[in-house]
Amino acid sequence: MSKTIVVVNAGPRMGWNTETLLSEAARGAESAGASIQRFDLFRLERYTGCISCFGCKKERFKGHCICRDGLTPVLDAIRASDGLIIGSPNYLGELTASFRALYERLIFQNLTYNLETPCCSERAIPVLLMMTSNAPDTSYQGLLQGYRQTLSRFVGPTQVFVSGDTLQLKDYGKTDWPWTMFDPAAKQARHETVFPEECRAAFERGAALAAQG
Repeated sequence: MSKTIVVVNAGPRMGWNTETLLSEAARGAESAGASIQRFDLFRLERYTGCISCFGCKKERFKGHCICRDGLTPVLDAIRASDGLIIGSPNYLGELTASFRALYERLIFQNLTYNLETPCCSERAIPVLLMMTSNAPDTSYQGLLQGYRQTLSRFVGPTQVFVSGDTLQLKDYGKTDWPWTMFDPAAKQARHETVFPEECRAAFERGAALAAQG
């Protein structure tokens, strides 16, 4: 029986940096014999972040968010999976609101507030957290370290993959306001030389996660 890896895209732009890297990681997982279950958060039915109802703190619901909406099948799939690959672009120094909604619900359902057993998850699954950013790779290490630690504690051992200084547009010259913060030629050159290497690395990370799960 093959392993199932859940792949979650928390970015809105299909065919661009985040979605491309996630697809490569998924291909890597498939190359290791895993089956892929994919969700695009921007294309789900309506959902919210945690509403602090504390339903998941009741014994009969422990480890399960009782809020039923577009995220329910995602949470159910992650719970039953052998690994999670999730990616998000960086928006204003954070991951997307869609990522945050899933993150809140995913973590809080397993948080017990009990010192002896702080996590009620029945088993740990490996996680690959991928972030793309217009800023350099090293700009958000503290942010990602926090996510890595929390995901490792309440979901499973987590690795982080960052692609920074990404190409945002095919033609920066077509913007109404000149984007003078950027060097379009340098962005394009990086996209043509470095980004393919990152895609290969994402493939390898996906394969390794599937082998680990």
